Amino acid sequence: MPPGGGGGPMKDCEYSQISTHSSSPMESPHKKKKIAARRKWEVFPGRNKFFCNGRIMMARQTGVFYLTLILILVTSGLFFAFDCPYLAVKITPAIPVVGGILFFFVMGTLLRTSFSDPGVLPRATPDEAADLERQIDIANGTSSGGYRPPPRTKEVIINGQTVKLKYCFTCKIFRPPRASHCSLCDNCVERFDHHCPWVGNCVGKRNYRFFYMFILSLSFLTVFIFAFVITHVILRSQQAGFLNALKDSPASVLEAVVCFFSVWSIVGLSGFHTYLISSNQTTNEDIKGSWSNKRGKENYNPYSYGNIFTNCCVALCGPISPSLIDRRGYIQPDTPQPAAPSNGMAAYGATQSQSDMAAATPLLQSEPSLTSDELHLPGKPGLGTPCASLTLGQPTPPSSMPNLAAEAALTDILPLKEEHVGHQFLTPEEAPSPPRMLAGSPLAHSRTMHVLGLASQDSLHEDSVRGLVKLSSV
Repeated sequence: MPPGGGGGPMKDCEYSQISTHSSSPMESPHKKKKIAARRKWEVFPGRNKFFCNGRIMMARQTGVFYLTLILILVTSGLFFAFDCPYLAVKITPAIPVVGGILFFFVMGTLLRTSFSDPGVLPRATPDEAADLERQIDIANGTSSGGYRPPPRTKEVIINGQTVKLKYCFTCKIFRPPRASHCSLCDNCVERFDHHCPWVGNCVGKRNYRFFYMFILSLSFLTVFIFAFVITHVILRSQQAGFLNALKDSPASVLEAVVCFFSVWSIVGLSGFHTYLISSNQTTNEDIKGSWSNKRGKENYNPYSYGNIFTNCCVALCGPISPSLIDRRGYIQPDTPQPAAPSNGMAAYGATQSQSDMAAATPLLQSEPSLTSDELHLPGKPGLGTPCASLTLGQPTPPSSMPNLAAEAALTDILPLKEEHVGHQFLTPEEAPSPPRMLAGSPLAHSRTMHVLGLASQDSLHEDSVRGLVKLSSV
């Protein structure tokens, strides 16, 4: 007869084993989310704009750049539409040809300057920054107990001249010689010249030659348009008078005004950068007077080759260094780290089924899990052997009571006697607390899930009362 005198026949069940192997940590083997690879320009820390999947790089402030485009396009368009047809007939057809060559050269160098990487230096990673600070602390002999900001400068010798390398607290690097941090783009730029709003980008090592070619060719184009617009007006004035010439070609007046007010600044800027190239200086160095003789007779430019022709060849014909930021490269995914276990169980290789069980039985997370070695005790079935299946919903009898099922069956038939003192019962303080569980939820959250049976409520209540009576009689 089953314990408690009720219920059906004993049912056999097998220990079912849960697979703890999954294709990847913390991921369901059935549902895999494909994360699209991101490029580096999408998480670039500087204040820049990127277009065409990172191929085009510009500063964030591009309003003046669009003004530059409008002025060049409108002035050149009016010249080709209203002046070139008349000049090609009256003077020579070479005028629109030369004007077209200058126009396309100006636009090409402008776009090349605006859309390219000026020479941005990559920022240090957290590990690199920590290693740099550690090296500085070791070199200075300071203790690592408290935080100490690294020194702002280092000194190096270049061609016999002492050059200071400044530390950038934004990029966490010591800037190389001639580099500077642009406050508008928030980047350290190698061989930084200046930030030009007219081209919408910084001017540095990788785009300086294109910037110089742009302003030089723009100077020629501006002078060319202005000269032939005046020629056009003069030729028409000789035929029909000055006022009639202005009425016949009003666009020429607008072109002449724009070119007149812009030619001085453009030609002056071209001359200034011609001087800088011939002496191998940058605008930043010239404004600060880094190599001025006023600082001392021994102060000289260590980057100059001592020859104007050589300096110009190095600046305009030398090789272009590759970009250091690799803005179109893919971000390498970080290695997944194991989560800190909260109940003694490693969550690194948990499967989806284990996660579901943990969500269904949150109160069991604090209960210790039983291993297969602990379950294999005398009088208890081991793994792979059938066990008794009882009705779920009530706590099981204490495991330290031998032959409890047989004792419960006998007490239902025989009256309680005092000579049953050979049985050992646990005190209420020693008895384990019944596991608080939901109906149909597993007992523990370990590698093996044990399907254990429970007795009915009435029979277990009677067993508990009789056990306490026996204990009191002892």
